[in-house]
Amino acid sequence: MKTTLMVMMMLALAGSAFAGDEVVRSGAAITEGAESIPVAKVLEDPAAYAEKPVVVEGLIVASCANKGCWMQLAPAEGAASVRVTFKDYGFFIPLTARGMKARAEGVTLVRTLSKSDADHLEEEGANLTRNEDGSATEVSFVASGVELTK
Repeated sequence: MKTTLMVMMMLALAGSAFAGDEVVRSGAAITEGAESIPVAKVLEDPAAYAEKPVVVEGLIVASCANKGCWMQLAPAEGAASVRVTFKDYGFFIPLTARGMKARAEGVTLVRTLSKSDADHLEEEGANLTRNEDGSATEVSFVASGVELTK
């Protein structure tokens, strides 16, 4: 029931929230006055952003096509990206979020996905670079909150 209510709220939000340049927020509020770090800088040295929460910004170049439970942020279309998940699977983004600008607050992780996890993410629309065994090593970001704008 809780999941159904959350999905219904996200669908309502997706259908009405993007008139003009309105900012849509999901999850916890981003720390007021926090300086944003371009996602390209995070990709240069992911370990530097793993210890404490930071705010990253970029363009949503892909997102989960089933629920909106992750997004890929890049500096621009076709550039390397960071896959952003949402803390404790606690919130989602609209299924129409591709192409929007995003700010997200959280921490960076570098991890290896199993072949089956990588297969699953690619089925949902993720862009991954595979290792020889079918696994994928990715830079990811666990966000406690996000802000989206068109």
